[in-house]
Amino acid sequence: MTYERFAYVYDFLMEDVPYGEWLAFFRRHTSALSGKKVLDLACGTGEFTWRLAEAGWDVTGADLSDSMLLAARQKMDSKGLMIPLFQQDMRSLEGLGLFDAVTIFCDSLNYLTEEEDIKRTFQGVKKHLKPGGSLLFDVHSLYKMRAIFKDGTFTAVDDSVSYIWNCFDGEYPDSVEHELTFFVREDKLGLYERFDELHVQRAFAIEQYKAWLEEAGFTNIAITADFTDQPPDEASERIFFSCTSGSVRP
Repeated sequence: MTYERFAYVYDFLMEDVPYGEWLAFFRRHTSALSGKKVLDLACGTGEFTWRLAEAGWDVTGADLSDSMLLAARQKMDSKGLMIPLFQQDMRSLEGLGLFDAVTIFCDSLNYLTEEEDIKRTFQGVKKHLKPGGSLLFDVHSLYKMRAIFKDGTFTAVDDSVSYIWNCFDGEYPDSVEHELTFFVREDKLGLYERFDELHVQRAFAIEQYKAWLEEAGFTNIAITADFTDQPPDEASERIFFSCTSGSVRP
């Protein structure tokens, strides 16, 4: 999917997201790596990408949305960071080289609603990892999809951007349609322009993700929850995976 105009209000929507906790998780689970080359998949506007770069990693970003990548490029330029950014679909990665680590954070994998697409993503990541490299990602839990998002409404009011966020059952099992209505203030006129976005996410059982990872050839699969190193429980909202690549497949 592409984010279209959503890219321009994405950082406002995500301003309270704990990027520092993702970075701390990443550091804990990559401390044994000898290399520093990392691919940030579904990098969006680059908020986590630049944090990786400033932490000393040799970062490449990739995202499906050209609007998101444009926002990311402007952000990197403003920070004086020379970070390669590529428009690629995580389901069909090609030609990006080999990395010591690959990240798919901020529940980006939940946007893949077909089982085969997740399997293709894991297989493509495996081909872009050096032997012994790490894949790290997080997903919304089934609990969050069923108990928090389902039929939920969230709102925010600000002088520049306001939104109404309604959640509905999706067409797939354990999927949610996020219906977002934004009101963005136009500086010159002081009026608010409305636009709408529809985003669909789906979650699968933890055991299913683990099986797909093993099928793709990943090992040492660690599964934790909510930015901690503790195992998930029935009320965990965000599930974290960290695993290791073996030999790169031809």
